[in-house]
This record gives sequence, C-alpha cells and structure tokens, in this order.
Amino acid sequence: MKIRVNEIISLALILLTASAPANVFAVWYPRALYHRQDVHEAFKKGDILYMFHSGTAEVMRTIRAGDILTVYRVSSSCEAKTVGKIRVLSYVGETYLKGEVTEGEIKRDDIAEKGGVSLLVISVSMCDH
Repeated sequence: MKIRVNEIISLALILLTASAPANVFAVWYPRALYHRQDVHEAFKKGDILYMFHSGTAEVMRTIRAGDILTVYRVSSSCEAKTVGKIRVLSYVGETYLKGEVTEGEIKRDDIAEKGGVSLLVISVSMCDH
C-alpha cells in the first residue's frame, strides 16, 4: 500500500512538472520585444545608434546627455583599439542609451567607455513605442 501511494505521488509530480509553463523571460533576453529587425553592420559619422548598459546608479552618475564616449574594438587577441567616438543623445528606458557617431566607424559589439563605465553597442534599432 505504501509503495502504491509513493508511485502515485511520484507520477503526479512528474506530470505537474512537465505541464507547468516555463517562464523563459527570467533567463532569456527578449530582443524581439524591444528591437526592430533592421540590423546595421557599421555606423558612420552622423548615424544614430543604441548602446546597452547595466542600468546601475554608477552609469546614471557618470554618463549624461551631450557626453562624448570613446569607442573601442577588442580583437581576438584581446587588444583594444580605439575606433571612434559617440555623443550621447539620451537615455532610452532603464538600460539603453541613444547616441550619434561623431567620428570613426563603429560596429556592433564595440565597447563605448567613459570614466570606468562601459556600454555595448547593439546592431539593431529600438522600437518606436
């Protein structure tokens, strides 16, 4: 009798686990919800781009609209090379910045820095909503 109860409970737990919906947004970055699909390979002077940041208070204290960020590209041998500059236009939401390229050619995954704060250049545009 005790074995039968354990089998029923085990089967119920397995079925409950298999049928429970997974909350994938907790570990997956929902790019499709926030970005349009127009991907840019490179940004040149005058182009508008977006950067992803951590959203911490340090970013808010360090970077302001109008600031100029130096942009680096890290090679496969881990060498950082200066590739351009970006003027910050505004914050977009809690974790993005909008900027304009002022010099150089900037590509996705380049790193923009100012005062110890780093931002990642993303290759897609933000949604209008």
